[in-house]
Amino acid sequence: MSTSRRHSLKKRCSWCLGDPLYRHYHDREWGVPVHQDRKLFEFLILEGAQAGLSWLTILKKRENFRKAFDRFNARKIVRYNRRKIKALLADKGIVRNRLKIKAVVSNAAAFLRVQKEFVSFDRYIWSFIGREPLKNRRRPGEKLPAKTSVSDAMSKDLKKRGFRFTGTTICYAFMQAVGMVNDHFTDCFRHSKC
Repeated sequence: MSTSRRHSLKKRCSWCLGDPLYRHYHDREWGVPVHQDRKLFEFLILEGAQAGLSWLTILKKRENFRKAFDRFNARKIVRYNRRKIKALLADKGIVRNRLKIKAVVSNAAAFLRVQKEFVSFDRYIWSFIGREPLKNRRRPGEKLPAKTSVSDAMSKDLKKRGFRFTGTTICYAFMQAVGMVNDHFTDCFRHSKC
């Protein structure tokens, strides 16, 4: 049996079956614990950009986001001026929403403050779950929650620290993406690997 045929026979979470880019993201990233600050910042920004859109839209624009936002280097982003924001608003490769773009800049400043206070953003964000991923046992077809008490607390604290586009639903999607919670269905081949 060919590798691609075996790959297509693997059981996956139903949400990722409609597109090869979704499957790749599901198979390689979703639910894998992330501890690099810049990668955590990237996911926080991308989840905020996704508000009101599909995650597939963001995945298709992801590389453009990386280029447009200096590979999510918060120290560079925090220095963006009006001219840079105007250029970003004209960039068809990203989500051109003024509030979301301005939120990236203010979130970069908040992110740097958190790093200074906690030594790393990783230490801060993972403290909401005691540094160990939450391992759910979701059955196939079970509806995934849009938020939890943990995402509520995370959202409240992020907002208090000056973060924007960090509502509880965005925070829960972020937690799933960076492996703070394993929401792969129990029959998915990734469940035991995450």
